[in-house]
Amino acid sequence: MLKKVFIKIDRIFIFFEEWALFGAVAIALLTAMANVVLRKATNDYNLYWSDEVVRKVIFFSTYVGCIAAIRSRSLIRIDALPQILPILKKPLALFSHIAVLVFSTFMVYLGIQMTIMMYGDEYALTATLRIPEWFFYAVLPLMGAMMFIRTLIVAYEDWFGVDITGGK
Repeated sequence: MLKKVFIKIDRIFIFFEEWALFGAVAIALLTAMANVVLRKATNDYNLYWSDEVVRKVIFFSTYVGCIAAIRSRSLIRIDALPQILPILKKPLALFSHIAVLVFSTFMVYLGIQMTIMMYGDEYALTATLRIPEWFFYAVLPLMGAMMFIRTLIVAYEDWFGVDITGGK
């Protein structure tokens, strides 16, 4: 039963990760290319806001990339010691998963606090596009929660020897 739930959640997360990263990178690429073309083709026109869009996309894609890194087991962890002493593989994997769970919990907690703080500040707007900053801070708790859930799925895989994410 739990495996079926994890498989469904994993499929939803994969769909979100892939399309969110595709969309974010496409927006950044098209914006940057349009700005370069306008700058080179004309001397008068450029997109003064393109740098801000690219910075916000990098911010967003970093956190979505963290979720994808958990799935593919690409986060930093103790790797050499389990190869020398295979008996330490499960305890060190458990330690790594607990560390990520603690980090993602802090990300949710502090992300909610920062989002509320930015929401309450009517002057907290992006420099050129004048978008409320709280939109961008709201990414933190969402991604923290997704990291937490993804880590639970990967820990379940490691502990019970099942393959849900295809990351082994």
